[in-house]
Parts: sequence; C-alpha cells; structure tokens
Amino acid sequence: MTREWIQVTQKKTRYMVTSGFLGAGKTTAMLAFARSIDARYGRAAILANDLGAGNIVDADFTAESGVLTTSIAGNCICYQHENLIDKLRQLVSRGAGVIFSDIPGCGIGALDNVYIQTAQKEGGEFELMPFTCIVDPLRLRMLMDEEINLPAELRFLLDAQMAEADLIVLNKTDTIDAAGREKCLALIRTLHPDTPVMCMSARTLEGVDVVVDYLMSHTSPAEHREIGYGSAAFMAAERLLSWYNRRVWLEQLEDRELDFNAVLGSLFEGVRDGLKAAGGNVPHLKMFASGEGGDYFKASLIGVDYPVEFDHRLSRGYAAISVIINARAAAGADTMAAAVDGALSSVEAQYGLRSRTFFLENFGMMDEGRGNGGRASRY
Repeated sequence: MTREWIQVTQKKTRYMVTSGFLGAGKTTAMLAFARSIDARYGRAAILANDLGAGNIVDADFTAESGVLTTSIAGNCICYQHENLIDKLRQLVSRGAGVIFSDIPGCGIGALDNVYIQTAQKEGGEFELMPFTCIVDPLRLRMLMDEEINLPAELRFLLDAQMAEADLIVLNKTDTIDAAGREKCLALIRTLHPDTPVMCMSARTLEGVDVVVDYLMSHTSPAEHREIGYGSAAFMAAERLLSWYNRRVWLEQLEDRELDFNAVLGSLFEGVRDGLKAAGGNVPHLKMFASGEGGDYFKASLIGVDYPVEFDHRLSRGYAAISVIINARAAAGADTMAAAVDGALSSVEAQYGLRSRTFFLENFGMMDEGRGNGGRASRY
C-alpha cells in the first residue's frame, strides 16, 4: 500500500486508540506508527492524553519529535467526548489523515466510551482502526505469577486491557531472546485466543511497518465486551494508584553550567530510594527537560527495582532548566509527594541548586472531588 492509496480510498479520517499498561511504550509506539505512515501513506498525528491539568511529558516529547501532535488533559478521553472530537477535528484541519491517541497507562473502558460513542455519533466522519493494546515482556510477568514488586490487584487492569483490544502488540522485543518472545506470545494466546497478536520493537523499529500495514487495512467492529470495567476488582486496583504531576525550575546558585543529565539521574534515584523506604512503587515515572535548539532530556523508571531508561540526554550543560515530572505510583499520594520532595531537597544540596515549583498536582485515583470532575461532594 502506498501514499496514493490513502489519498484515493480514504474519505474518513482514520482514528486509533492505543492502550497499554504503564511503561509498555505507548508513546514510543505511536511515534513509530506515525513516522511509518508519514513515510508510506500520508500525514499522521498524535493526540497525547493524560489525567492532569497540563504539563504532560509525552505531549512535550512528541512535540520535539517533529510528528504533528497536540494534547488533551484534565481527564481520560473516556470522559470528555466532545473535547476529544474537537481535538481530532483540529488535527484534521492541520492535514492529519490518520490520528493515534492513547489513554492513561492503567486505563480501561475506552472501547465503550470512545469507540462505540464515536461510531454512533461521528461514524460518518471517523473510521476506527483496530483498538490496539501495547504490552511489554516485563509487565506480562505479572500474569505469569512472577514477583515484580507490584500489587497483585494491578494484574486485573493488564488483563482487562488485553481483553478490550482488537489487536495486541508485544512491544520491546529487542529486550528479550527468542525463547522469551515465544513465552510471552504463548501466554497472550492462551489468555486471549481470539485476538490477533503481533510483535515489534518501537525503539529499533523491527516489525513496526508490518503492524502499521495491518492497522491500515483493518477496522474495529466497535462492539461491547465485558471486561469488568467498574467492578470490585477494578475499584480495588484504582485505589492503589496515585497521580503526580509537577513542573519545577532548577537553577544553579552560582550561575554556572551543570550536567543536568547527572542531576536528573540523581533525582530519579532519590525518588526510587524514597519509595522503597516507604514500601511504595512507581509503575511509571517520567521526566522531561527541554534545552536550546531542540536539545532535550527524556527518561523513565518503570519500577523501583529496575534501572532508569534514558531515551534521550541533553547534549550540553545549562545553568538552569525547566523539568516536568509525571508519575503514576502504586503508593498513596502523600507517599509519592514525600519521595519527590525528598529527592529534590537532596539534589539541591548535592549540586548547589535552587528549585521553584510552577505547577503541582498530586492525588489518589479514588480521591473525593477528583473522580467526579471537581463537582460538589455527595456527602
């Protein structure tokens, strides 16, 4: 299939929701998909979604990538349909023929709340590509009863995400050998035998074009599946999670340039140490800092027992820099806040820095006032 194919045969904008557990690589996958489409089909775009009011690492990261992108914040796209459609139309007006959006990393329910609603209300405008769940080998270990220091209740969310999908994509195949790949595939096929499964590495691009060709040649039936959304198991998992979102300005007191790669690496380690000491974990902690002339830092931590993954490092030193910190923690909101506060105090002392916070959000997923969109309490 070629660029001419999409221009001649496509009358509707193609749209796909990407789900997947925290740290599975959804953003990197969407970037890889978009670049493959840009090169071979037409113009692709990304709509980055997360729970906070703004300052989303993934939105800033995709903006640096050169891929057409915008963001939607404040809540999951499942709960703001009119805003979602408005954002999609904005991207279409900027030339997008294919749009990818994600849902937060433990999110489920987008099949009903996004796909089915869109098919019913805007079916003449958007063609729904296969609802795609990105999974990674590390998180699949939860379903193999292997200990990865995350609460057992979170297994429900991972399995429900796969149950909701039209297509399951095993990502990060560059991190495992052939035997590990087959073990993962066998598990997925056993749990969800009727769902197509494909493999790729969004980082090395192995298999990406094959997945994109499948996505471009298939559509979603957009039919309800019973996955336990809103069930007791869902509520138990949500109660274990908190959200943390902060933009902080780090400034060297003597106005001399520093290697902020080292500073932010130390900040990661400080958060890790604080959470471990408190018995908490962080299924996904992301940091992003933008320098000059396209220079940037992006790294993530997918658990207190794993190394920091550096996606991109700053190429030079700076006297000051703005940092975005996003996290979904398997810990209470107060525990997560204390871990970041402690880590910031530590790097201030170690590197001679002063920090100023310009934006801060911190809440448990089931906190009163947060889950009802800030409306008045029923009590």
